[in-house]
Amino acid sequence: MFRNITINIHTMTAKPDIKTLGSLKESGYTIKTIKDELRDNLIIKIRNKENVFEGIFGYENSVIPQLEHAILSRHNINLLGLRGQAKTRLARMMTTLLDEWIPFVSGSEINDDPLSPISRYAKELIEAEGDNTPIDWLHRDERFFEKLATPDVTVADLIGDVDPIKAANLKLSYADDRVIHFGMIPRANRSIFVINELPDLQARIQVSLFNILQEGDVQIRGFKVRMPLDIQFIFTANPEDYTNRGSIVTPLKDRIGSQILTHYPENIHVAKEITKYESSLDSRQQKGVYVPELAKDLLEQIGFEARDSEFVDYKSGVSARMSITAFENLLSTAERRSLLTGDEKTSVRLSDFMGVIPAITGKVELVYEGEQEGAEAVAQILIDNAIKTLFTSYFPKVEKLEKKDAAGPFQQITDWFLEDDGFIEITDESSDESYAKALNRINALDRIIEKYQPDTKKEDLLFMKEFILWGLSANKKLNKERFRSGVFFS
Repeated sequence: MFRNITINIHTMTAKPDIKTLGSLKESGYTIKTIKDELRDNLIIKIRNKENVFEGIFGYENSVIPQLEHAILSRHNINLLGLRGQAKTRLARMMTTLLDEWIPFVSGSEINDDPLSPISRYAKELIEAEGDNTPIDWLHRDERFFEKLATPDVTVADLIGDVDPIKAANLKLSYADDRVIHFGMIPRANRSIFVINELPDLQARIQVSLFNILQEGDVQIRGFKVRMPLDIQFIFTANPEDYTNRGSIVTPLKDRIGSQILTHYPENIHVAKEITKYESSLDSRQQKGVYVPELAKDLLEQIGFEARDSEFVDYKSGVSARMSITAFENLLSTAERRSLLTGDEKTSVRLSDFMGVIPAITGKVELVYEGEQEGAEAVAQILIDNAIKTLFTSYFPKVEKLEKKDAAGPFQQITDWFLEDDGFIEITDESSDESYAKALNRINALDRIIEKYQPDTKKEDLLFMKEFILWGLSANKKLNKERFRSGVFFS
C-alpha cells in the first residue's frame, strides 16, 4: 500500500541533501499515500487555525468545510457548479497541503517512491544498485496536473499506449510493459490530478478511469498492468453539461467520494471582496483614480441583475470574472479620460459605466429574447436595473403614480428640467471641472443629498448627484439619451 513522507523532511523548506536510497533509509523516512499526506497537513493547519484557502471568499461556511471533510475522509472529489465559481482555483490551492518535498527514484517517469517502486524501471534499478540507487526530490508545486476534458481526449492521452518504435528498438513483444508510453495520469503518480469539465469526456473514456480510482489497475490496449497509482483526483463539472453536452457515467460517479456544490457570492459585500482580491490593476490606476463605494456596489449589482435577468441564460451562469474584468474596465475608462484632459487625479463617474459594456457582453450567454435585444442593449438594461435596485437603498422609492397636487421628494429636480427646457450634458471626455460645473447647476441635488444621505463623503458628492439623475431616468422620471460622446438628461 502506498504512503509518503512522515518524518522531519516534511517540514524542510530547502531541498533535502539526500541523494541515495541508503541515505534515505538512514534518515528514518517512511511512506504514506498522498491522501494521508493531505489529511495530515490539513489537521495541522486546522489546529493552528490557519486559512488553507487564502483569497477564497463566501465559501467559509459552505464549500470550504465540505472540502475539508472530503480531504479528512481521503476522498476523490467532484466540484459541481456553474462557471466562475472558483472550482479550479480551489483544486490548485490544495497543493499547499502537500509536503514541501518528496523523494523519487531518479529518472522515473512516474515519480516512483524509492521505498515502494511500482514501475519496472525503478524496480530493476533498485535491484541493480541497492542502497546506491540515486534519488531526487520533487517540489509540491510540480505535483499538480490538470487536463481540460474535451470530446477529442483519448485513452492514450490519459492512460497511455503501446509504443511500437520502442518495441522494435528493444525487440520486445507488445505485451511487455516496457513498451508502454505512459499517459498523463500515470505521470501524475503521487500528485493531484484535476480533470476539468468531466461530463465532456466521452463515456468510454470515463470508463477507463474506473479501475484507476478503485483498484489502481491500468489497462492499455487489452493488456492489464498492475500499477497501484497514488493519485488525488479532483473533478470539476458544470450542471449545464449534464443535459447539453454529456453526463458523468453512473459507475464513475459512484467511485467519487464527495461531490461538493459551489455557488456564486450571496451578497454584494462578498462579491466586492472577490473583485478587490482578483482585480489586476496598475499602481498608477490605483493612485490616480478614486472609486466611490457606491460605484463598487453598483458594479457588483450588475452581476446579480444578470443572474436574474430574463435575457440571460441562468443555466450557463454569470461568472464572477465578469465583475472583475468590468472593474478593470471601469478604472481604465476613468484613467483614459484623465490622460486626455490632463487631470492628474480623477474619480469614477457613473457615465464611465458605459466603458464596462464590453466586459459584460463577453461574459453572459443570452437566451433567444436577449439575442433579439442585442448584447449591448442587454448590458445597458442590466446597468439600468442595477441602478434602479440600489436607488431605493439610498433615496425614497419613486412612485409611478403620485397624488394630484402632492409634491414628491424629487419634484424640485424634475421642475428644474421643466423650466426653460433645462438639460444636462455629460461628455465622456469632459474634464473634472466641466463635469462638476454641469452637475452643480442643479441646486436641488444638494438638497436631496443633504436630506436623505447627509453622511455622503465630499469626494463622493458628484457621483451621488449623477446617481440621482440616472436613478430618476431608470424610474422614468427623466429622459436619458446616449449619444456618441456622452449622455444627455432632459
